[in-house]
Amino acid sequence: MKIKVKEMKIGILYVKGALPLFEDFGNLPTHIVNEYGMVNGVKAHKTLDGLIIPGGSIMESESIGPDIRAEIYEMARNGSFILGICSGFQLLANKTDIGRRSACPIEKDGLGILDVSFSPMISNDRVEAEIVDESFLTQGMVNDHITGFHCHTYGHIKGEAIPLCYSRIKRIDYTTNPQKILSGVKNDDGNVVGIMVHASLDENRALVQNILNFIGANEKDIKSISNANADLMRKMKSEIGINTNINTYNNLKSLKIPLKSIGAPKTIMIASTGSDSGKTFITTGMVGVLREKGYKTCVLKVGPDIRDIVPSLYLNKERMENFSSIKIDGLGWKDLRIVLSDVKLQNYDIILVEGVMSIFTGMLNEKIPFSSAEIAMAGNIPVLLVSACNKGGIETAAVDIVGHVKIMSKLGIKVKGAILNKVYDKKIADNAQNYIKTETDLELIEQIPKIKIDERGNTPEVEMKLDEFCLNAMETVNKYLDVDKIVEMADYPKFIGYTDYKTILNIFN
Repeated sequence: MKIKVKEMKIGILYVKGALPLFEDFGNLPTHIVNEYGMVNGVKAHKTLDGLIIPGGSIMESESIGPDIRAEIYEMARNGSFILGICSGFQLLANKTDIGRRSACPIEKDGLGILDVSFSPMISNDRVEAEIVDESFLTQGMVNDHITGFHCHTYGHIKGEAIPLCYSRIKRIDYTTNPQKILSGVKNDDGNVVGIMVHASLDENRALVQNILNFIGANEKDIKSISNANADLMRKMKSEIGINTNINTYNNLKSLKIPLKSIGAPKTIMIASTGSDSGKTFITTGMVGVLREKGYKTCVLKVGPDIRDIVPSLYLNKERMENFSSIKIDGLGWKDLRIVLSDVKLQNYDIILVEGVMSIFTGMLNEKIPFSSAEIAMAGNIPVLLVSACNKGGIETAAVDIVGHVKIMSKLGIKVKGAILNKVYDKKIADNAQNYIKTETDLELIEQIPKIKIDERGNTPEVEMKLDEFCLNAMETVNKYLDVDKIVEMADYPKFIGYTDYKTILNIFN
């Protein structure tokens, strides 16, 4: 009689607020674990060899109910491996203070499996982490170093759990402050690990091999895991977001323009006249709409704060690339020239670049480049300009657009369109829109009304509820923006070099 060999199963938590495709997780996940702790109708602890809990806004989204909590506890008790990354790590901890802008702590309880707690500390660096102890993940790797990146708002770890690794970072809370910080811990038995280093499985094969060794996988098992992972990836990518029932098209037959080229795909920058303009909200919504239409969209961020493009990746189901952050001076991951070279090797249809602060912020600093404008100039990237009406009023927002467009034109930046965002009076906005039309030759001028979202959780600065934010953004863009027209305004980028400081200064004078 032929003996049936047990299929190895590695779960990935698939709940609202999670980012199951933010990284590839070493191509290990084979099965989805839903909000009820079930895998294809079977309780997770009865069928899984291990569980990966991804990053995202799991704590803030409050998507972990009693059923999945019970399954994670049971898996920890029975010796299965559990790996929590970033927000997944926070879920395994005692509590997380998500009140970054609150005078008092706003604490969310975790499972208490790992005896640590989290409080606010922003880090977005590419990092190298030193391993200081063994676990299912780090067997035989003490004193070795692994690479990856941080992407968190709540990264200050304190508690009694056994330290597993320490990361060397350059910046904390927007300030250059090089130091070594605790970035990973384990439980006493070593089968539960929390780590803040994203992409650690993708960039460090030894970690993946340790997991395979821990579950006793042979060559046949490894091949089976790989095949199951490929099927799982296709399944997860077919849905926009998590449990939205919004499916993606698998072809681009409906597209009006060819996007492919021998270089980087067509690109457009979403920039603004000031901070808090709604760049992230609009970029996120555009990505969701483009994904629904069938576009495979690459999202890049000018500067180091990659947290801003996390909502886009939540909808888009694409990973954070090692070129996702464009350097301005020493801030960020890769120079624009390298980014445009690297992205050629990927199978993207279009690139959206989210600017940083105002498009001009940092431009008169002698460091080159130090602004979104210089990135647009150097890459020959057209710009969609956003101006918010909630602070200075609709009239000021319109004047800001006109003034910005005129200076950007002098700099040789192709400003293709503008958005009056957070509009509170349609009649005034119509008059402002007419003024912009008479003063510029923009191809597109749109209005977006002020959208009501819960005050907390509407920006990466606070405890973002990814699901609510992203679906609101997608619905808003679908309703108020002509995304097909915006795609037509995109152009093929080409690195033509940075403009020297004296030339920029002369234009402003």
